[in-house]
Parts: sequence; C-alpha cells; structure tokens
Amino acid sequence: MKRLGVSIIFVNDENKVLLSLRDDKPDLPYRNMWDVPGGHVEPDETPEECIVREMKEEMGLDLKDFQLFCKNEFDDRLEYTFWKKQNLEINKINLIEGQYLRWFTQQEAASTKLAYGFNKIVEEFYKSSYIFF
Repeated sequence: MKRLGVSIIFVNDENKVLLSLRDDKPDLPYRNMWDVPGGHVEPDETPEECIVREMKEEMGLDLKDFQLFCKNEFDDRLEYTFWKKQNLEINKINLIEGQYLRWFTQQEAASTKLAYGFNKIVEEFYKSSYIFF
C-alpha cells in the first residue's frame, strides 16, 4: 500500500499561492526546492487530522475551515491536497520547517520546478473555479 501524503494550497486575495523553500539538509529529498506545505500521514491519523498537525508543527498555525481540493496518485504516494483562502502574513509566521515562505503568482509557480511533482497540482488549482472564491 502506498503511503499517504497531505498538502495545502493557501491562496490569498491576490490569487497567489503560498510555497515553502525546503531545508538544505543532505539527507532531505528535494532539498532547496520550493514546495507546497504538507507532510506524511501517521498511522491511525486521517488526512484532515494530519494537515492540521503539520501546519501546527511547521508554521505554528491553528488550521480551520479548509477544504479538500483533490486526491492524486503518484508513483510513491497518494496525495490529499487541501486548500484555503487566507491572507497569511508570512513575515509574522514562525517557520519551524523550511527556509522561508513566499507568495507566488500563477506564472511564477508554473515556471518554478516544485518538489514532489506539485507543479501539476498547482496548475490544476489555477484552472479550477476555487481561485475565484
């Protein structure tokens, strides 16, 4: 059985998505690459519980009122991607994992190679109607 991954696309009022620059540690896959925030589902944890835990651990956020955007099957995992419209003040977030956060426009995200194959998911998100809520 494939492992389960979770991620969340935060989108702000300017229709930019929040990406995190992964740490530069030798044993870390996709180090120094931009990524959608998220993590791995623990045993006996739902994807919803996991994304709440991961955002608390990585950014100190109390995540509420998010929705499932899609489920995607990759070679290595089944990924649950959630989304939330939120104007996070990234300069006030105490980032615990990753080097820093940045808001990306659709064009910037499309022209940046994202970790774990997330370009496809971000592109699908921009094509969806969710961006206009």
